[in-house]
Amino acid sequence: MRKITILVPDRFMLSSLAIPFDAFKGAGVYWNILNDKDPVPLFDVKTVSLDGNPVQTYDGLELKPDASIWDVGDSETILVPPSDASKTLEPEVVSWLLDAHWRGADIASICLGAFLLAKTGLLDYKDATTHWGYANRFRKEFPRVRLKPGEIITDEGNLLTSGGANAGGDLSLYLITRYVGKDVAHQTARVMLMDTDRQMQSPYLVFRSDKTHGDRDIIDIQNWLEEHFSEDVSVESLALRARMSRRTFERRFRDATGESPRQHIQRVRVEKAKQLLQDSNMTFDEITYNVGYEDSSTFSRVFKKNTGLSPGLYKRKIC
Repeated sequence: MRKITILVPDRFMLSSLAIPFDAFKGAGVYWNILNDKDPVPLFDVKTVSLDGNPVQTYDGLELKPDASIWDVGDSETILVPPSDASKTLEPEVVSWLLDAHWRGADIASICLGAFLLAKTGLLDYKDATTHWGYANRFRKEFPRVRLKPGEIITDEGNLLTSGGANAGGDLSLYLITRYVGKDVAHQTARVMLMDTDRQMQSPYLVFRSDKTHGDRDIIDIQNWLEEHFSEDVSVESLALRARMSRRTFERRFRDATGESPRQHIQRVRVEKAKQLLQDSNMTFDEITYNVGYEDSSTFSRVFKKNTGLSPGLYKRKIC
């Protein structure tokens, strides 16, 4: 029976604990009960805090963990739920996580738990994800981590991260598949009515142009694009507007924003198209023209590349 330990820092989000807790506790149990079979628990799940004392959820509910971190030294998998991204990890918790990693335990974060995990240094030069709304902040605080904000889950062997709080369910099913097989994961998902086909958090992402980088010339271009995205915009025209050579402009734009000017233009246009799909009755051909494209099939491919969904599926699933 694999030992799963869920770290509960103060001010954590309750759903990010409850969903994985129920999924691991229920694997081999819920399905069997529904099918008149003896329950066969597959995971030993414990909640822990630094000292074993009660902690509070983000909304003020009190939770008494099962133990302190020192009482579960043989944890095989550790989950780190989200809490305040500004929270500083206690040195003892850092040491505990580093020791567990050295022993070969899997360590997985949920949502803003990636901030806590990144503070150990374990994610340096590795792929990671977190809640899309905190991507710009995460990049600034942890520039050595290869952030993939469109991903639901990143897997670096025994270091895993997942997106928003409910992505803890996706992460749990992913790990159940790894540890005991796809059949048990699907059974657990069916009983708990959990989706098993979510591959990306891109459809939920709201693009926010990062302007905290301090390059005033690039900020001026970003502001201009937000008002003129539907015009005939090219990298050359933007470089001219910024009074730079194209090469210098592209280098400074990427240094400031982390993406090329062309990628940025696409993301601004896709974000506007998402808003129009949600808030208007326009056809996709009309939306295509409205955001600055002429061919809807071309823009449809751009839209799917950025969101992971076709425009029609996006409207049915997200809007």
